[in-house]
Amino acid sequence: MRLKPLALRMRPKKLDEIIGQQHLVGEGMIINRMVKARHLSSMILYGPPGIGKTSIASAIAGSTDTAFRMLNAVVNNKKDMEIVAEEAKMSGKVILILDEVHRLDKAKQDFLLPYLENGKIVLIGATTSNPYHAINPAIRSRCQIFELKPLEPKDIEKALQNAVENKEDGLGKEQIDLAEDAKSHLALSSGGDVRSALNALELAVLSSEKDENGIIHISLKDAEQCIQKKSFVHDKDGDAHYDVLSGFQKSIRGSDVNAALHYLSRLIEAGDLVSIARRLLVIAYEDIGLASPQAGARTLAAIESAERLGFPEARIPLANAVIELCLSPKSNSAYSALDQALNDLRSGASGEIPAHLRDAHYKGAKKLGRGLDYKYPHDYESGWVQQQYLPDKLKGKKYYQPKKTGKFEQALAQVYENLNKKQ
Repeated sequence: MRLKPLALRMRPKKLDEIIGQQHLVGEGMIINRMVKARHLSSMILYGPPGIGKTSIASAIAGSTDTAFRMLNAVVNNKKDMEIVAEEAKMSGKVILILDEVHRLDKAKQDFLLPYLENGKIVLIGATTSNPYHAINPAIRSRCQIFELKPLEPKDIEKALQNAVENKEDGLGKEQIDLAEDAKSHLALSSGGDVRSALNALELAVLSSEKDENGIIHISLKDAEQCIQKKSFVHDKDGDAHYDVLSGFQKSIRGSDVNAALHYLSRLIEAGDLVSIARRLLVIAYEDIGLASPQAGARTLAAIESAERLGFPEARIPLANAVIELCLSPKSNSAYSALDQALNDLRSGASGEIPAHLRDAHYKGAKKLGRGLDYKYPHDYESGWVQQQYLPDKLKGKKYYQPKKTGKFEQALAQVYENLNKKQ
């Protein structure tokens, strides 16, 4: 009898077996609390393919004493749902794990609604589509909505190692030598999709011969062939991966569009969306900063679009973001100013908060001299009045040194200079 695919065999059966998604299933997080309290409500799990939606649904069901059934909104018909409903009437409650929940047609929706309303069926729907766009409001309003994130390479490496060692459901009955660079490549090249990584690992094992000692060796070359992506030197534990990221940021900082696109292509080829997203967001605030503050919001929107789309389409919003950041004016004045303030604080240069600025919202504050002589800026026509805000020890200190590389910061600089002249 042919074994089920490795990714299916390794699907978590309990909540504590889930890899990643700790913002939902970690200790003290919402789904973890719901399971421990044995009080499940209907929910929709959404996010890119292969990141654990159905696995979490199965683990939730497996962590309770409630009967559960798995259906697919495309494959299964209304009659299949009627069977689940009858079981719910008999037993009192059934958990229905429904894949492709956004594909429910009206007849199936109308049938399910009363059972969701009375709690006889607890729906755990899984979808790659944004439920706010793709799911009928009547269903959506009866469900909690939880967004899953793409898995990080370290999470996928853990899943691969578990598969190699697991003797019951994984590949542990064989002696497998999975090279570290091969494991890293599978994790990075899968683009956050653990199913893809496990399928590639299984193909590598099944297509490899044992050596004279009965060991199956999986090399980087094997991994490349099985996931059909050529390896760049991007081992997360080595210098080369960080060299690419460094070259990427420095090219954007230096406004070299072509170099930045080159390094972006390396990171895309490695499937490392997590590192790309983090680095772009840092760049938007570290290198562009107040010279073009709207770049931060647009970069975040591009990142969210890329995460929702997944590769290969993710490259489209990423390219837009990189070119905009390259050609934007640059300023590091904001965080440089904060770093100077932090340096003063850590070196002991802080001092007491002036008495007129201290909290005066309690009985006896006036007797202590708190809040006396504070001038409320809104009482003045210009919305500004001269008074001391810094502690005496730092009086007159100026951390912010504006750069006039963009129109926005030029305007800030003019206001800043005018205020300084009045002091």
